Amino acid sequence: MSTGEAAGLPDWLQPVADAALGVRPEQLSRFSPPADGGRAGAVLILFGMGEAGPDVLLIERAHDMRSHAGQMAFPGGAVDDTDADEVAAALREAVEETGLDPRGVQVFASLPALFLPPSGFVVTPVLGWWHTPAPVHAVDPREVASVHRVPLADLLAPANRLRVRHPSGYVGAAFRVGDLLVWGFTAGLLDRLLRLAGWEQPWDHSDPEDLPPDLTAMAGRTEVTG
Repeated sequence: MSTGEAAGLPDWLQPVADAALGVRPEQLSRFSPPADGGRAGAVLILFGMGEAGPDVLLIERAHDMRSHAGQMAFPGGAVDDTDADEVAAALREAVEETGLDPRGVQVFASLPALFLPPSGFVVTPVLGWWHTPAPVHAVDPREVASVHRVPLADLLAPANRLRVRHPSGYVGAAFRVGDLLVWGFTAGLLDRLLRLAGWEQPWDHSDPEDLPPDLTAMAGRTEVTG
């Protein structure tokens, strides 16, 4: 774990910063980076204070993309040669996807790199505090269908928590966000991070629900992990 500047964070966000200090890769994912590396990527997990209280920024990927089509995700992507590091890559991708003003973001930690077997990416989650929010939107509809500031209260509400089952046999955590469903890698990382921060409320872990047919069809273009 590497840290940015944690001073100045709101009290409610401090548990996330504390959890990031000693977190191990196996606490976040069952897939650790391979010894021979992989393609470097980064995502921005951006916490802000919205009209409905603390929230996190998520995008809905375009429905006709070749991988992870239609999935809810953190802004992010591949680390380019022009990026100084994973933090720079996460911020750049967020700007390109949502129109985010990076001057309003304080990066306070980076989590251990995690492996996504389907794409071969080794992804570094970058944690940020959105101290000066500005409007965001889907910059390029060919890549992003919609952008959402999702209240943490909605993610934590037991009624919005579930497990989903993909026809491949994958079963993982998921969140209902209005008429959208957060699942796969993003849901798995959110599930673990909220638990490590001590925010998780008891919810029904029993029988998983089948992934809706439309999401199953889009996910069929990419192997599923969580």
